[in-house]
Amino acid sequence: MSTALAIAGVTAVLRDLLNDGIINHNVSGVVGNTVTVSALPPDRVIPTNGVEGTQINLFLHQVTPNAAWRNEGLPSRDASGAQRLSNPPLALDLHYLISAYGAEDLHAEILLGYAMQLLHETPVLARDAIRTALSPSPAVGATLPPALRALADCGLADQFEQIRITPATMGSEEMSRLWTALQTHYRPTAAYQVSVVLIQSVLPTRMVLPVLSRGAVDPASGRERGVVVQPNLLPPFPIIQTVSALGGEPMARLDDVVSLNGFHLDGSAREVLLENDRLGITQVLPASNNSAAGLLQFAVPMARSADFPAGLYRVSARLVRSGEADPRQTNRLALVLVPQITGLPVDVARDGAGTARFTLKFTPHLRPGQTVSLILDQREVMPETFVAPTNSLDFVVADAPVGKHLARLRIDGLDSPIIDRSKSPPVFYNQRINIT
Repeated sequence: MSTALAIAGVTAVLRDLLNDGIINHNVSGVVGNTVTVSALPPDRVIPTNGVEGTQINLFLHQVTPNAAWRNEGLPSRDASGAQRLSNPPLALDLHYLISAYGAEDLHAEILLGYAMQLLHETPVLARDAIRTALSPSPAVGATLPPALRALADCGLADQFEQIRITPATMGSEEMSRLWTALQTHYRPTAAYQVSVVLIQSVLPTRMVLPVLSRGAVDPASGRERGVVVQPNLLPPFPIIQTVSALGGEPMARLDDVVSLNGFHLDGSAREVLLENDRLGITQVLPASNNSAAGLLQFAVPMARSADFPAGLYRVSARLVRSGEADPRQTNRLALVLVPQITGLPVDVARDGAGTARFTLKFTPHLRPGQTVSLILDQREVMPETFVAPTNSLDFVVADAPVGKHLARLRIDGLDSPIIDRSKSPPVFYNQRINIT
């Protein structure tokens, strides 16, 4: 999710996009004059008693809630009103006016045409383009005003939804009212909607412990009756039906054996592809078991902790079937790589003020842009300042409650496992911090 700086970040990225396009298309050479790109209210574009220049102006004239995300959740608190229970995102659509100003005849029309072409050819703001626009080189960044330097931490490039640019329709009456309210002379204008910006608070919330059981155990499969899938027809090509690792769930820690169950998974040159779109990761791992038609296994090695951050991955298999020369690739299913705290249980003594201080090591490494917190039973604790990538975090718990507390490390919303499903009924692992 993004921070409150995301609105300004979108404007900065769009201005950078228009400015780069003007330079790449040599628009200044076409009109025979220097072209600038500004992000000002229209009544401030032309200075008082000044001369109108050749420029494109980007103006954010309205911000509206996003219809698809607005019912995702509402901020909620407990009965006392003191403890936050959730931090749902604030989803916004941004509405812009692109206006063209010209010192000579036809200059405004030329500039508006180039601006609309640039936005038409860039319907989605790529994550790399956002990072480049908001995080310039150190030599350039040192000369920027503090407000622009702060936009590098707005999180716009890492939010779940990508930023889409869509032309908007404004009638002549609506456009006339808007320019009348601006109290300035009308210029050739195009309207655009930019969606969706997700702004979310990072305030700590109270967490509940996970459910130990999801129903009775099926005597045939030995698994809990959650969602039951009954296949009908066998496919003629390699396919993965289920991914199972820790406790039969599609989640794994480093060095855990992950089993891909399906059909026609035997052959030569068997390997597994792991992809994480958000972090831009594509890795290939070899299969670890002998060739079998219904099973392919692999493990993410602990030695490569820095290469596989915690997150949601798409997993697929690639192999060469008997009698064929070209490899085949299966469908993709989800695999969650979860963090794991090492060195627990541990004893921590409070100081005279009742504050507990401790350092936790974990795997895999935490990457820049990922969010992290520690959950002690139902209390969420944010770490001290750290520099990513890292596999060690310092925590300070004020008014620390005495006792043995179940500890979960949460990275990007994924908790380290604390339930041992190999036991019947399930029990909690001894992942505890004993505060004395």
